[in-house]
Amino acid sequence: MPAMVLAQEAVNIGFSGPLSGGAALYGKNVLDGMKFAVDEINAKGFEIGGKKVKFEVVGLDDQYNPSQTAVNAQRLVQQDKASTIVVPHSGGIFAVQIRNQQQNLLLLAYSSLPDITKRGNKLTIELPPNITEYIPPFINYEMGKFGKKLAILVTDSDYGKIWQKDFKAAWEKAGGQVVSDNTASYNKSADFYSGVSRALAEKPDVMLIGGPSEPTALVVKQARELGFKGGFAVLDQAKFDEIAQVIGGMTLLNGSIGVLPTMLDTLPETQAFVKRAQKVYPDRIIGSEFGIPYVAVHATAEAMKLAGTSSDAKAIREKMDAGYKALPKSVNFYGYTSVDAAGHALMDGRVAVVEDGKLREVKLADLAKKN
Repeated sequence: MPAMVLAQEAVNIGFSGPLSGGAALYGKNVLDGMKFAVDEINAKGFEIGGKKVKFEVVGLDDQYNPSQTAVNAQRLVQQDKASTIVVPHSGGIFAVQIRNQQQNLLLLAYSSLPDITKRGNKLTIELPPNITEYIPPFINYEMGKFGKKLAILVTDSDYGKIWQKDFKAAWEKAGGQVVSDNTASYNKSADFYSGVSRALAEKPDVMLIGGPSEPTALVVKQARELGFKGGFAVLDQAKFDEIAQVIGGMTLLNGSIGVLPTMLDTLPETQAFVKRAQKVYPDRIIGSEFGIPYVAVHATAEAMKLAGTSSDAKAIREKMDAGYKALPKSVNFYGYTSVDAAGHALMDGRVAVVEDGKLREVKLADLAKKN
């Protein structure tokens, strides 16, 4: 056994995200999803270019600070010889994109902003569906159910601000009125009463909210405590099951629309994945911030095998489409179909609504129809 271990070549995959502060759970979920994938790959044994390899995840805290993300990326390249990095926030993603092509660093971007793949960066893979898939159906549901007056109170990250801008434009185009338009520091605050109070003073029918799940839950709780009876359109970063864990169930989320939680997906392959993951993380809610990076690491490993290299980021990027397509359903339970020329890993977004204290999946195609 020692001889076999010595013969293995170490392949480091980097991570830079929030591991402290208000978004620490979010960052930890992404990191642990990566580690879970690596543990599965290593347990089965893996070869690249005819050599046995052992994957390691090198995780660094950037506290949601894009400047620190850039510093971490440089360290991962120089010190840890990583050819791949996962970054789960848009500010950090944009910071890494400034130099990653010169660094020969493949960026796996866990954020849903369309700008990520519009920048022409040839070493970026965007992992989740774009927000453009969610905005029209979210508006049709909320405006049709509650009314045309919208208050915005989203995270103040780059990600939140783009949601804010695009959702506002689409809401007004659909005939609605934005009565309050603000952001809040979801990564730092534990009390949102002042921001929520200002928003509710304008008597909105709907609130657009979201960021990491735990602070999003506090916004929901405080809005209901202040008498808000309308609906919530919830950014895709926040997850209903994680919010419900903080606020004691789904009841306060009545009238909300957001992404379908992974644990509540009824597909057999998804449930099998959740069961495997919870054997290792028994007290964890297994969400897409755990699952999507998990799939991405498996796809990256397959791309490295197909490219015959773990160090040439350009060659690995060229094989990412084939890497996703090589995955079995037990790993590709989100149903990724391909990686397009711009670098977006494609799958169908799945959403859910909360009504009468219960969550149910709804199809985007149905929500896209005017109410």
